[in-house]
Amino acid sequence: MAGDRTGQFDVAIIGAGAAGLLCAISAGRRGRRVLLLDHAESAGKKILISGGGRCNFTNLHCAPDRFISANPHFCKSALARYTQHDFIALVQRHRIAWHEKTLGQLFCDGSARAILAMLLEECAAVGVELRLGQRIGDISRAERFRLATETGDVTAEALVLATGGLSIPKMGATGFAHDVARRFALPLAEPRPGLVPLTFGGADLALMQPLSGVALEVVASCGRRAFREAMLFTHRGLSGPAILQISSYWREGQEILLDLLPGTDAAGFLLDRKRSRPRAEPRTILAELLPQRLAQSLAETQLPAQQPIGGLPDRALHRLAALLKGWRLRPSGSEGYAKAEVTLGGVDTAALSSRTMQAHSVPGLFVIGEAVDVTGWLGGYNFQWAWSSGWVAGEAA
Repeated sequence: MAGDRTGQFDVAIIGAGAAGLLCAISAGRRGRRVLLLDHAESAGKKILISGGGRCNFTNLHCAPDRFISANPHFCKSALARYTQHDFIALVQRHRIAWHEKTLGQLFCDGSARAILAMLLEECAAVGVELRLGQRIGDISRAERFRLATETGDVTAEALVLATGGLSIPKMGATGFAHDVARRFALPLAEPRPGLVPLTFGGADLALMQPLSGVALEVVASCGRRAFREAMLFTHRGLSGPAILQISSYWREGQEILLDLLPGTDAAGFLLDRKRSRPRAEPRTILAELLPQRLAQSLAETQLPAQQPIGGLPDRALHRLAALLKGWRLRPSGSEGYAKAEVTLGGVDTAALSSRTMQAHSVPGLFVIGEAVDVTGWLGGYNFQWAWSSGWVAGEAA
């Protein structure tokens, strides 16, 4: 059912991204009159660019410990009530072919457009009214919420904020949800870029810049967290999945630790090669395990004047091994929201019901998805949080 001509709806959802679409479907299935609004000219823009255009729509290993929040328990209820298996079942009902890539990450065999088309079809089936290109002005609340839009005022019993965070402003991301939350006196956990490349300066950057484009598997650590995935050197520092993952745990001023040879006894390897291949150049030995450009750079910068490995003292090889297994680096910063895949922080979970996503102090106001202080790992986890939080809010709105 669509809303009537006076602009009255049961539920108004601002934001036609992953969370908003799933919330609209969930509420519409309950027979609620749902209006879904977005300032963009098309729905689901982030869905379309995700996963290189194939949409990494969830992760088989979704679990609460893979989400970051000031309250690590908050996400448990929604994730348990609408799971990755529920979303996979929806995808399969629509006969969308998918595959597991690595580490439980699920992608469409074809285009991400199939996922968006599925969600829009589900919305249409339950009568959701979708209005795009809608700039929203004042939002107020008396007995009902009142939204001033370019096509007239809209009122609704329930208002759902699903406008995401500050990441990728070129896609239209804004702080709208945070602004509305402040208007209704909901506290915010400090927003910051997450899943973002890290930048460096000085001698570290001088070493990294010539290696731009070189990739290898590493273990990246910060504090107690560690991720074993690919790392990429860039002209401004480091990127790749391992770095994006650890960036969400890194805070300015902290060090990160890199193991460039995960699962390898670096000291044992170098000492063995000193005995078995004494005439070989160190860069040749290192290139057995590392990309050639990186091997050459480390040999030139970390070892005494060029000579065969057999002529190097053991202590020099031990020092190099220690670096290979524990390279300590202090990032100068990150690439910021322009390159961040998600926004950490957001509406404080203490202000919301973990079961319904409704604000304790403002009955009828719900906040879902990236706008909330819940952020997943790289690899489909943030989509699952969008689906789960959207679903449970739709069940209650």
